Amino acid sequence: MRTCVFFHAHPDDEALLTAGLMARLADAGHRVVLVVATAGERGRTGLPTVSLGPLRLRELEESARVLGCARVVPLGYPDSGLDGGAPGGFASRPVAEPAGRLAAILREEDADLLTVYDEHGGYGHPDHVQVHRVGVEAARLAGTRVVLEATVDRDRLWRWLRPLSKVLPLDGWRQAYTPGSRISHRVDVRRYAAAKRAAMAAHASQGSGGPRLLAVLRRLPDPVFRHALGTEYYVRR
Repeated sequence: MRTCVFFHAHPDDEALLTAGLMARLADAGHRVVLVVATAGERGRTGLPTVSLGPLRLRELEESARVLGCARVVPLGYPDSGLDGGAPGGFASRPVAEPAGRLAAILREEDADLLTVYDEHGGYGHPDHVQVHRVGVEAARLAGTRVVLEATVDRDRLWRWLRPLSKVLPLDGWRQAYTPGSRISHRVDVRRYAAAKRAAMAAHASQGSGGPRLLAVLRRLPDPVFRHALGTEYYVRR
């Protein structure tokens, strides 16, 4: 049995990118640990709440429960916001300090695997880019030998987005995530589609307040959901 640590920037990122692999590993008896850098308190929501951070951490606990996580560790850094301009935000911190904290968790857990994001941070969110930097350095410090970058097949994604690019400004997505030729692991998680959908549903605060990706994906019919989200993509460093 192995210990697998999944490092994410905000609550709900795990549901979108790695929930299938997390559920698959937990179902096989491996220890799955979820670490989040921030509470995502600067995220948008249509709910009438003034304490979004604590609410999103409670949602994270529910998502982790349905995925079979053994432990959830919030690092407690401020959410940087989409533009990265929040004072003291995670993205602006020197890498060494959060990397040292994450490395301590990796050593404590005797981790066999760490997942981070690709060097683009997926679609470029500053906190996601910082997760890549911090995670890579933490793995080096702790001696964690297997590091997988959670990503999306850019070529496949663009085939879906190209028709929309005629009416929406989507040119920036041409450089998002990772070219298909660089992806080392395509993980079949169709068997865990229900767990992945349940993890998304746990983040109710992020499914309201205007058109939201999470809400759109949750409404997909089961066959379409399994086809669209039944494979997860990783690059082994």
